Amino acid sequence: MRTTRRELLLGTAGTLAASALPAQATALFADADAAADALLTRTAEAFLKLYPENATSLGIDKDKRASLKHQLTDRSPEGQRKIVAHLRQTLAELARLDAAALSPVMRTNVEVVQASYGSGLEGFGFGYGDVAVGSWRNTPYVVAQNVGAYIDVPRMLDTDHQVKTREDAEAYLDRLESYADQLDGETERLKIAAAKGVIAPDFLLDKNLNQLKLARGGNTAGWGLVTSLANRTAGMEGDFGNGAWMLANDKIAPALDRQIAELERHRKRATADAGVWKFADGEAYYAWALRAGTTTTMTPDEVHQMGMDQLRAIQAEMDTILKKEGYSQGSVGARMEALAKDPRFTFPEGDPGRAEIMKLLNTRIADIRARMPQAFNTLVKGNVEVRRMPPEEEPGAPGAYGGPGSIDGTVPGKFWINLRTTSLHTRFSLPDLAYHEAIPGHVWQGEYTFKLPLVRSLLQFNAYSEGWALYAEQLADELGVYADNPAEKLGYLQSLGFRACRLVVDTGLHAKRWTRQQAIDWFVTANGSSVEEVSGEVDRYCSWPGQACGYKVGHSEINRLRDRARAALGPRYDFKAFNDALVLGGNVPMTVLGHVVDRFVAARKG
Repeated sequence: MRTTRRELLLGTAGTLAASALPAQATALFADADAAADALLTRTAEAFLKLYPENATSLGIDKDKRASLKHQLTDRSPEGQRKIVAHLRQTLAELARLDAAALSPVMRTNVEVVQASYGSGLEGFGFGYGDVAVGSWRNTPYVVAQNVGAYIDVPRMLDTDHQVKTREDAEAYLDRLESYADQLDGETERLKIAAAKGVIAPDFLLDKNLNQLKLARGGNTAGWGLVTSLANRTAGMEGDFGNGAWMLANDKIAPALDRQIAELERHRKRATADAGVWKFADGEAYYAWALRAGTTTTMTPDEVHQMGMDQLRAIQAEMDTILKKEGYSQGSVGARMEALAKDPRFTFPEGDPGRAEIMKLLNTRIADIRARMPQAFNTLVKGNVEVRRMPPEEEPGAPGAYGGPGSIDGTVPGKFWINLRTTSLHTRFSLPDLAYHEAIPGHVWQGEYTFKLPLVRSLLQFNAYSEGWALYAEQLADELGVYADNPAEKLGYLQSLGFRACRLVVDTGLHAKRWTRQQAIDWFVTANGSSVEEVSGEVDRYCSWPGQACGYKVGHSEINRLRDRARAALGPRYDFKAFNDALVLGGNVPMTVLGHVVDRFVAARKG
């Protein structure tokens, strides 16, 4: 089952011209575009003040924005109210623009902000959880096994916050103090959520509490957020390491204790009910989360069936390869389980296996980087490094994730790999993971947004981001990376099947009242994935409703648009030019992507 144009939510018919505009028409848009550009510039700066960590991750927390390097997002109830006020005011100002007077490109920029802010404002209306304005992580839970300041801040300070001067070190200390405030702000919101009956499932809280206690444990002088600053300021005038230790000991540790105590109160009331259907407004919440995650109006039943249909088609292709490899008995899932246990494809446990995994990933990234001129006319650097996730994060994290670095290139993009156990990964599945997270996936695509107005680098849509990453896996296949290795082709196809399973499991948990165990059992049987991997995945869907559905919905729409462009252009269709159009148009809702492709087709027709 495919999404249709009717089902696509964000963006409206006629919002962008479907034909290329003559050069002389550009002047007609100049005044309206200038007004819109000024508004979008103000919007970006206001957004950065609310989410200053974004300035750091993009490497723009300097010069006139230097004060942002000293700040963190206000995660208190009052901080949430300020974000809502910004969304309302900006949407009102955007609505006063004359959309018909804007150039197609500027109209796209405006629509992106309207879509992101409109969805965010709707999410804040529920009054609990975290709302992903400009991002992808919507969650009903303020803190969970993969959500919260205790995960986000130490990692950001260690990897993104640059310490080259005393001012940088002072900014780090200011952020440590704000980190304690963030924790208390979250704890206050946890109390508000509990009063509404919004409490995470007991199995998520058990993971969450274990991770928080791990973060809280040990001598504060040895905490990573203390040693990170101490090591980077060695030889610098001033004892910044001691300052970090004092803040950790006197402010952060007590704030962590207060958060742990509140979550332990939640644990006493928690049940094993996995889905958001258990909330008083759970059906409405999931409908919103699904719209936000897919940028469509597909119902849970439609998404569920789409997953079943796509899994069937993918496994038919896998069956053919498996038979050629000598695996002919049992379901595709059972045969993939057997393949994963084949010693040819496993890694040793412990650090020797971790070293082999890191070497394999870096080798494959180097290989695919060299193939990029075959897929794109317009190239970016693909500035990326492979890093192991912090051990305290690994128990509640997915197998991997990634994203681009700073705009100026001083901070590379990251491909974070979960190495809590090497059994999470196989030799036939890891190459595909590199293509998804790094090149030509998240890191590669993210660098193209750096060429767009700043607000476009700040806002992203889950269906595009994850749909692109699956399309990146497909590009790697089309560039011949599996030509001599059918087992790795199976790893790629299993990855696609994995994302089809997500459609089934996410909707199963949140709309069909599946239990956690029911979801795990179905997933393992259907796709042949390991219980270890699937358990973490299912827990992720419980805390991020709807997000996992964006992958296959977005991927399917990109391929539908490619088929349409190829049919419309015939011999004028160009593979590399089409891929350029997808990435140069930036991260957009799926409908807006359709308009981008319309303009590409019109321009190629001349």
